[in-house]
Amino acid sequence: MSSFTAFVDSRGRSQWPGLRRALLWSWLGLCLLAAVPAAAQQPAAPLRPGQTKPAAAPRPAAASRPDTSVAVSGTPDSLRVGVGGAKGDIETTVKYRAKDSIRFEVQKRVADLYNDATINYGDMNLDAARITVDYSQNLITAEGKVDTTGKVRGRPLFKNGAETYQAGRIVYNIKTKRGRITDAVTQQGEGYVHAQVVKKNEFNEIYGRNGQYTTCNLEHPHFYINASKMKVIPGQKVISGPFNMVIGDIPTPLGFLFGYFPTPGKSRASGIIIPTFGQAADRGFFLRNGGFYWATNEYIGVRLTGDIYSGAGNAFGGYNATAEMTYRKRYRFDGRFSFSYAQRPAQPLQPSTSVDTDPNTLRTFKPKSIWLNWSHTPVSRPGGGRFSASVQTGSDVYNKQNSLDVRNYLTPSFNSTISYSKQLRNLPVNYSLAANQTLNTQTGTISATLPSATVGVARQYFYDLLGLTSQGRWYEQFAVAYTFTGLNQVSNTEPSRTISGGLPLIGGTNATRVIPIKAENIRALLRNNQLSLEHRFDVALGSYPLFRHFTFSPSINYGESWYFKKLDYKYVEAARAIRIDTLRGFNRVYTTSGSVSMQTNLYGTVVRKGTRKIQAIRHRLSPSATYTYAPDFSRNTNLYDLNVLPETLVDPSTGRPYLTRSFSRFQGFGGNVPSGTQVSQISFALQNQVEMKVRNAKDTTGNEPFKKVSLLDGLDFSTGYNFALDSLKLQPLQAQMRTQVSQKLNLIVTSTFGFYQRDTLGRDINRYLFDQASPRLARLNNATVGLTYQFDSNQRPNRPGQTPPNQPRLAPNNNPQLGDPNQIDPYADYVDFDIPWTLNASANAFYQNPAPVPRGQPLPRAWSAVSLNLSGQLKLTDKMRIGYSTGYDFISKQVSFTSLDFFRDLHCWQISGQWWPFGQRQGFNVTIGAKSALLQDLKLNRNRTFLNR
Repeated sequence: MSSFTAFVDSRGRSQWPGLRRALLWSWLGLCLLAAVPAAAQQPAAPLRPGQTKPAAAPRPAAASRPDTSVAVSGTPDSLRVGVGGAKGDIETTVKYRAKDSIRFEVQKRVADLYNDATINYGDMNLDAARITVDYSQNLITAEGKVDTTGKVRGRPLFKNGAETYQAGRIVYNIKTKRGRITDAVTQQGEGYVHAQVVKKNEFNEIYGRNGQYTTCNLEHPHFYINASKMKVIPGQKVISGPFNMVIGDIPTPLGFLFGYFPTPGKSRASGIIIPTFGQAADRGFFLRNGGFYWATNEYIGVRLTGDIYSGAGNAFGGYNATAEMTYRKRYRFDGRFSFSYAQRPAQPLQPSTSVDTDPNTLRTFKPKSIWLNWSHTPVSRPGGGRFSASVQTGSDVYNKQNSLDVRNYLTPSFNSTISYSKQLRNLPVNYSLAANQTLNTQTGTISATLPSATVGVARQYFYDLLGLTSQGRWYEQFAVAYTFTGLNQVSNTEPSRTISGGLPLIGGTNATRVIPIKAENIRALLRNNQLSLEHRFDVALGSYPLFRHFTFSPSINYGESWYFKKLDYKYVEAARAIRIDTLRGFNRVYTTSGSVSMQTNLYGTVVRKGTRKIQAIRHRLSPSATYTYAPDFSRNTNLYDLNVLPETLVDPSTGRPYLTRSFSRFQGFGGNVPSGTQVSQISFALQNQVEMKVRNAKDTTGNEPFKKVSLLDGLDFSTGYNFALDSLKLQPLQAQMRTQVSQKLNLIVTSTFGFYQRDTLGRDINRYLFDQASPRLARLNNATVGLTYQFDSNQRPNRPGQTPPNQPRLAPNNNPQLGDPNQIDPYADYVDFDIPWTLNASANAFYQNPAPVPRGQPLPRAWSAVSLNLSGQLKLTDKMRIGYSTGYDFISKQVSFTSLDFFRDLHCWQISGQWWPFGQRQGFNVTIGAKSALLQDLKLNRNRTFLNR
């Protein structure tokens, strides 16, 4: 044990300067003696296996002087210096603790703490195997201890406020708050800083020599950024001099003249986004995805990035600029908005998803293209309105020219919707405003509804509206519902100008024209808009039982459409053709209809007694019949222009008078244009469903001993007979079958059957098929078959420490060629390592009964489309997976778009790649990068795609 000693000569004079301080220290020592009686006789704490007791420091020679010794065990204590005298350097209480012993040297003003020592001084906390406090120099020194196996135990752990440092040795000045740390390791945000020597100043800034910066949390990291000099501003950034990346202790040439790495804490911080450097044949050398992130406030973040290409030869390669903003307000809404502008030199482009590389199928790039994304998701609140947005729009060739994302590249059309809806409180009224757009990237056509307004009133019973008391009468079920719809439809497609019957038309054309979206075409686009307003009243006359087993439901409907223009038809004798004029003005058209329906349900059940697994099978049959009537409006001059053609006008191709004598004044207008023709039709429908009741093998409590399994979700038939038609009164038979087996197999078959014979041109004539020489009941006109099946290992191990099956362990994929900027699902680019393998197979086929053709011409193909698509994943090891996606078109005998992917988890790193073996997009991509988003731009990337072959 060390000694705690004070010396005074025979005259009472102090043997060292500062008698008052000596007396103070002596008084503190006596207090410790009183607080811990007989401490010197207490045995030392037992050593743990592999530990050795530190050697005791030599005692000062005091043979002729009084000696007092105190050994303090691991009892917590505190010390405040400067009380009652001159103001000292230590300004607050120093709390210390040690498991083995605490030794004070009063003469040197030094305290030594052994074995699991701890010191607390203000917001500073220090843990180490040994700590030395030098009060004369205000220094604290901490270090570990080497055990018998040669390993260092109790390495210093230094906490200063929110910062934590682990080191081999720490020297810290509690007055100046400066320190020197050897073999330091500290965490900054998502990253870790390793340094051979670190100096810390009073501003909590760190200066490191021979530093390493990494996001790997191992003591010996898999990779790091190696720099001779490094500065760390906690919670803000790490700055370094010239650096290079080291992977697996192998230096790489990847580096730069300086490094800047933002390290935000809990809050976001603004900073520079380091670009990716690369080279491609069509773009030359380039810098990609570099820019600046601006953390505007806690609700808004702005990201400005861009790409620039040097080009090949004398041609500039172009550039791409993107502005992105994310915003969030807790409990209210969140969203993301981005706008991209690209300018590239013109090059050939494959417009379809085919793998054909024939140059004749290519079209050229547009030099300028844009793309806009906006997603806005509100938090639902009772009684409040709901505003939402999902926008994906821009130039039709943007994704073909600039995107390396397979999903965006293959998507033929993008839909956008912006809407606001609200249900009025305490009222049965709701309204909504919406704007919709559809962009077809194959044809370049755009169809939009700007805006769409809807006001609806829920079903209201007349008795309630009149305030009458219900008496249970049958007419008390009468109710009415109202819907108002306003549409303004705009399209950049000019439809063909034709009229029915093949009549000659002045200025007519059979071809459609796509109007380019340009400023000079605004007037043409506005002329192409269609505005309509529609009112609809649905009157329900109740639902009544009939013959005990049937349900009888009558209803009446009234609709009224408003238009602000109409078409006027004139026959021009000189041109022997019809001229169409557009007349502006308010026009009101109404329609009425009524219907009566009757339906019932029939059940057939087979019950199996005993303990068999299958307990029962039930078949439900739901027949229904509906009669619909709508009056004839074909003679209404508000709806049709009558007697336009003279009686003597004949068709020159047939020599017969034209049959068409009336023309719709609202042909091609938006909204629900009334047809005006009389309807007197009875419709029949038959629905089938088969279910099975089986024992629940997973039930161990007896609460659910049985469960239902669907054998046939639906087998439906429907047809009708229209008495108002003069021919072809029997409507085609529609048939559909739907089934799902074990939640893996899905089968959907839809078909249409006709009952009439055909002429030589393939048109139906008013003769039934059973009247022909080879009689039959019906003919299959068309059919569609869709089959999907999901194979998997049906295994998801749930070992201790793993996430449950409903929350699979996922690893992020930072492949720069993936990552859909438009995706809604946040897990679309994640890899599931728990499922050993999956295989998704889908087959689709379309059948069209070929019509008769003139002799000598080939018969059209009946099966116009037959394809098979396969996709899935295979787990090779716990950290490696491969994925695949391919297909085959049996009609064109071509392989569809094929992609082979692989992913390898390397702890803090990952390697991923794709290979496209066929088609114009043929190429590959391999990326090695850090998982952390902080260092996602520090990657080795090699790609050879359709853009740089």
